[in-house]
Amino acid sequence: MKSLFKSLIIVFALFISINAKSQDKLYAYYKVTTTGSVTDVATKIKEQLKTHEFMYLGAYHPEGKADMYVITFTKKQLYGLAIYGKTHKALASILKFGIIKKGNTVTVSLLNPEYIFYAYFRNTTGSYDKLKVISDETHTILKAVGTGFKGFGGQLSKSELKKYHYMMGMPYFTDPVDLNEMPSFENACETIEKNLKAGKGHTSRVYRLKFTKSQIAIYGVALKDKEDGERYFLPVIGEDHIAAMPYELIVIGKKVMMLHGKYRLALHWPELSMGQFMKIVSTPGYIEDTMEALTK
Repeated sequence: MKSLFKSLIIVFALFISINAKSQDKLYAYYKVTTTGSVTDVATKIKEQLKTHEFMYLGAYHPEGKADMYVITFTKKQLYGLAIYGKTHKALASILKFGIIKKGNTVTVSLLNPEYIFYAYFRNTTGSYDKLKVISDETHTILKAVGTGFKGFGGQLSKSELKKYHYMMGMPYFTDPVDLNEMPSFENACETIEKNLKAGKGHTSRVYRLKFTKSQIAIYGVALKDKEDGERYFLPVIGEDHIAAMPYELIVIGKKVMMLHGKYRLALHWPELSMGQFMKIVSTPGYIEDTMEALTK
């Protein structure tokens, strides 16, 4: 009898442990569906952002397609935490909605902020409770613009996100690509902005979030090259994840850096198969070369 009781206790403990781990997993994205034009839906989102005191940063059409749209935004309470320490975790400041229209159906997606927070902040903050409030607010906005709210795009646990890498030998969050070191922070920003304005490397600026006092600036860059840019790699790895775009580069002091493509693309497409990854094997290098050219 004692043996049976002990077995039941063990089974119960395992059930609790498995259930806890399941609850610990975070979806990479959430989505709802609605109807109307892309413009009308984007207007509703922007109104909701204003109502919930988020700061709109910029928007664009990925791949140059009118039926695809990404809105970027942030919040003071978020970037106040993200820029502390002056590291590339400041990239967590950028939040994103994606809009795709197919036929009469419009799907609005959200890159789940909490998913990104655990990946980028890792163990450098004790404010996950405050960050979750911000994430929950974005979920409220998403629910206000459509119906059928649900997660998609893969799940990872909080502990997996903090140490995420796609597979053995692949880069971590702590392995950013150093693109260039400039004479000064302002020189770096001026150079990047001049090149983006000129469309160097078939790019354009989607947004800029700049903190002059902290000497941090984040740029969202549209990758418009017809052969190697978004038109090439997004259809291969999944356009449903357009809320992952645009790609970012970040200036910290005199240094300009970006997340390694093999980390960033895998993180934002966690269900990506090795076969799919191999089809875009040149993409991380293309993105690095394009971003580096913006610093010269």
